Amino acid sequence: MGHQQVEQAALFYEFSLERHVPANHLLRSIDRFVELGELRRELSAFYSRIGRPSIAPELMIRMLLVGYCFGIRSERRLCEEVHPNLAYRWFCRLGLDGDVPDHSTFSKNRHGRFRESDLLRRLFETILRRCINQGLVGGEDFAVDASLIRADANRQNGVEGEKGLPPEAASRAIDEYLAVLDDAAFGAATEIVPKFISPADPAARWTGAHGGQAFFAYSTNYLIDIENAIIVDVEPTAAIRQAEVLAARRMIERTAKSFALHPLRLLGDSAYGSAEMLNWLVDEQGIEPHVSVFDKSARKDGTFSREDFSFDQIKDVYICPGGKSLTTTGTRVNDGDTLLYRASKADCDACALRPRCCPNTPARKVPRSIYEHARDKAREIAMSWQGRTSRRLRKKVEMLFAHLKRILKLDRLRLRGPNGAHDEFLLAATAQNLRKLAKLIPMPQPTPA
Repeated sequence: MGHQQVEQAALFYEFSLERHVPANHLLRSIDRFVELGELRRELSAFYSRIGRPSIAPELMIRMLLVGYCFGIRSERRLCEEVHPNLAYRWFCRLGLDGDVPDHSTFSKNRHGRFRESDLLRRLFETILRRCINQGLVGGEDFAVDASLIRADANRQNGVEGEKGLPPEAASRAIDEYLAVLDDAAFGAATEIVPKFISPADPAARWTGAHGGQAFFAYSTNYLIDIENAIIVDVEPTAAIRQAEVLAARRMIERTAKSFALHPLRLLGDSAYGSAEMLNWLVDEQGIEPHVSVFDKSARKDGTFSREDFSFDQIKDVYICPGGKSLTTTGTRVNDGDTLLYRASKADCDACALRPRCCPNTPARKVPRSIYEHARDKAREIAMSWQGRTSRRLRKKVEMLFAHLKRILKLDRLRLRGPNGAHDEFLLAATAQNLRKLAKLIPMPQPTPA
């Protein structure tokens, strides 16, 4: 039986944080790629040159990176975790005696300087530039997708969309909602009034897309480079298809402008397979659409579908299964996006296939999009081996969303409003790229003496 050890404070001691952070610690690998000097210069205009010095922005950014890399999204809990953790203190440059800022400091800066300067976008782009410089971005094959993230809004407290918000309702989230009513990514994405609106976060969209209970949500949209699954852009939108398609276009244009990255191919599911989107990719951007075509022309009543008719490009006619021609007058319908090709009534009356073609109409009509050439190109690619490979590779985006929700714990937003979603999605994407850098770029080995 040993003797009781009496704790006594040492008069002198030597302690080095550097020696106590393991060589294989994630933060040690990430620290190589976090250089915030440029961000400090961009923020200088938002700080006063007189008065008491404020909390260093580098410290707050490093603490936020710790939180999002390790799934600590509560700023109050983050401050509690950083205080006793030696690795967190080392990464945040706090030393042993440095004071951890109060959690309220993050909120004040997030609603003020950080958003006014678009700091978190600059941080994301800084890390992406490191990925590019390290050769992790191929720049030829991009993939795009969106995932629903639950909003911080109780589904039980929703009000009917037709009634609108209560007149007495007031909050920062409501002000942000009113500010984005004309933004096509949020309020102007569709004219359809949602079934329910949340007074706590009215920009969040009521959706039942998961098949279970409906809930309030935002969409996080990722544009990734397929080679190493690096996120090249991220955009928050309302949880509806039209907004997600718009976000894809914004991200492609922004990436080309900011980083001169113009992909040869874009991979995506049928959400991005509308005629207008495919035409934008093929004719305006020169991008091969490895995208599933959004097509509802198939019939379920046993009659011939549009695919049973062959199109003669030279004569500009459809040929029906009976060998007759369907012609068009050139008049456009459906807001000018569609041409109608019609068979003659005499041909249909004398046709033995009429019961399988147009049993309830005098003659058969076949609609054709004015962008059908782009849809045909996407169908042709889908039938090739490249298209089959693309359907497998685009799952890399879904893997990033799974990592986002299960490892980084971002299955529900903590901040409210479009700006809150913007901040959380950017920080999470930045953390994912940093973790990918740490994984793919090995730590330099010490040189033997």
